[in-house]
Amino acid sequence: QLQLVESGGGLVQPGGSLRLSCTGSGGRLESYAVGWFRQAPGKERDQIACITSVTSEEVTYYDDSVWGRFTIRRDNSRNAVFLQMTSLKLGDTAVYYCAVNQFHYCSGQWSSWGQGTRVTVSS
Repeated sequence: QLQLVESGGGLVQPGGSLRLSCTGSGGRLESYAVGWFRQAPGKERDQIACITSVTSEEVTYYDDSVWGRFTIRRDNSRNAVFLQMTSLKLGDTAVYYCAVNQFHYCSGQWSSWGQGTRVTVSS
């Protein structure tokens, strides 16, 4: 079955950048919509970015909190999806997760959650 591994988190100063990776094994990520989520301690897990798997009509979505700062993209040769984060703010501090949606869209049932990678934005 498909398994996902997140990586790329770390400590970064406000205004800095990080690139997170979601790498799949046991299945092809290009067959799924892929979402990025984040969860701060004691808070609900929120979807922040997503990319669909619709043939000839790939679409990306972003939460308002990250719009214009984060970019999601695929690298199918590496069976991976990246989240490029720029202009990081203190409020971006969270554990970041990726997941897939077998129905090809960015809402509904998510599965194959990874273990998460921690991002800490601090001076």
